[in-house]
Amino acid sequence: MEATLLVIGLSYRTAPLAMRERFWIGENRRYEVLRQLKSAEGIEEVVVLSTCCRTEFLIWASEPTLAANSLLQFLASQHGLKLSEWQHFYRLLDEAALTHVLRVSSGLDSLVVGETEIAAQVEAAWEQARAIGAVGPFLKGVLEKALSISKKIHSDTPLGAETASVPAAAVQLARQVFGSLEGRKVLLLGTGKISELSARHIKEQGAATVVVIDQSPARAKEAAAGLGGTIAPLTDWWKCMLQADIVVSATGCPHVVLTQLEAERIAEERNRVALVILDLAMPRDVDPEVRRVDGIVLFDREAIEHAMKENAVEPPAAVDDAEKLVKAEAQGLSHRWKAESAVPTGVALRHRLEEICRLELETFIRERGPFTREQNQALHAIAAQVIQKIANSLVHELKELPEKEEQEQMTAVLMRLFHLPAANAGLAGIRAKRKRDERGQIAVH
Repeated sequence: MEATLLVIGLSYRTAPLAMRERFWIGENRRYEVLRQLKSAEGIEEVVVLSTCCRTEFLIWASEPTLAANSLLQFLASQHGLKLSEWQHFYRLLDEAALTHVLRVSSGLDSLVVGETEIAAQVEAAWEQARAIGAVGPFLKGVLEKALSISKKIHSDTPLGAETASVPAAAVQLARQVFGSLEGRKVLLLGTGKISELSARHIKEQGAATVVVIDQSPARAKEAAAGLGGTIAPLTDWWKCMLQADIVVSATGCPHVVLTQLEAERIAEERNRVALVILDLAMPRDVDPEVRRVDGIVLFDREAIEHAMKENAVEPPAAVDDAEKLVKAEAQGLSHRWKAESAVPTGVALRHRLEEICRLELETFIRERGPFTREQNQALHAIAAQVIQKIANSLVHELKELPEKEEQEQMTAVLMRLFHLPAANAGLAGIRAKRKRDERGQIAVH
């Protein structure tokens, strides 16, 4: 099988939050993951996209089956993936994979259709892969196209003008508990775009105070200034929890910051007065068992996503236009790939025709010559024209075949008829061979 685009991943559409947490890859760890995967069998280039809603691996694969197996082994060893859980992962090839990347980058596959944050996350993932040499010309072309289409969709259509959002949905859940947010005290644990937006929504609905705690005092100070709030040291988090009505948590810690036991103690000290916790972090900041504690109402991302699905409105008409654009662009780029894949065969065919003509001309000149210089030049010119017409015609037919399977069949026929050497898979083939050679050298030594 020739080199192709492969996307393997899971998202909020295919996996529950607990599973997405297991396979979520934090920013610092992504560099090591990229280093591991870029040297794995079958993988030539790789980008890791890991957000609250999805973890995906974008792969340019010299051998897709080998690449998929390499990723499966990585997920099994590093994340404890079981074969029974593989059903939660989607595996897309060629044009289907390309269409998916374009849709994701444009926000068409997002929880909030048309959201623009995902484009920045895709660009950041590309930059991470580029920083350690895990991405080359193939994925570069794919991601450039994806980000270009995303920009076009959001500049030419009203797709990104939706009112629904994760922060808005989180605040609506808090209102269901209190009825009104007027005069409520808010504690913001951790700073970041989504948590600050949530706190701003609450403040706009009448909250009295906002206290910000972050491991970075500078970030806490900046966030508090933007929210018209105050800051507190990390050591005061317990005291602040006791005084708050609503806690918005998104610390970015790799482990929970509030256990069920701690929550029970807090609830007792508060005399079971209602405390709403909006856990927006990935992985979660708050132990899910905290929802069992009397006096504490916990809404994590799973609850928020469920509420958003329940209250989902009909997608705007702009979605249809965006989907059509994505489909057309994916087909166009896919056809270009097919055309470019015919180039190695075309080059080999031209060289073979030149070899045949050269041998025949040498025999003709030896048997019928000698000829003058002008006559020799005329003979070679006629041969060159014949070679060009035959090669161009065959390569044109090869490029115009709509299906990759038909193209592969015709390539095989040409190789057999003209005794061509095995078609070079281009850069991907060269790199794959280099990897195999390197592994062979290591084995020998």
